[in-house]
Amino acid sequence: MNYCVYILYSESTERFYTGQTQDIDKRLARHNLGQVKSTKGGKPWELVLVIKVKTRSEALKLESKIKRRGAERFLNDNQFGV
Repeated sequence: MNYCVYILYSESTERFYTGQTQDIDKRLARHNLGQVKSTKGGKPWELVLVIKVKTRSEALKLESKIKRRGAERFLNDNQFGV
């Protein structure tokens, strides 16, 4: 199964959120329906970046790396833009 690591942005809270999933469409919908406790207050969320990886282990490692670095800094450092 393929996994992806994603970064969301909330204009209303000016916050980024990083996560990992197998189904990005379903996960984004859950964020925007307020079904995820940690992102409930930032609706609507915009998908900023999706990075596909092969295993959940890879996804968890990359998610952790992004969270340690900070999503905005990760995006800028890797020339993804904000």
